[in-house]
Amino acid sequence: MEQVTIYGRSSCGFCVQAKHLCETRGIPYVWVDMIEKGMSKQDIADQIGRPVFTVPQILVGSQYVGGFDQFYAYLRDHEAETTG
Repeated sequence: MEQVTIYGRSSCGFCVQAKHLCETRGIPYVWVDMIEKGMSKQDIADQIGRPVFTVPQILVGSQYVGGFDQFYAYLRDHEAETTG
């Protein structure tokens, strides 16, 4: 799987879950802590090319996936394709 990029905050439970999902499944990822980097939601929107209302915002390679729920579904579908 291509590298995952997670934009989020350390204080966000869904952001932490997204990181944990990558770690437990051995998926390479880059964590971009918006607070540490001094980023606003608008800065993230500029990076991903769409409005941002919540975090995490997750990309696989250059493909926008969405938030945690969409990322979890993406992984489930991807695993079904590779094992089915």
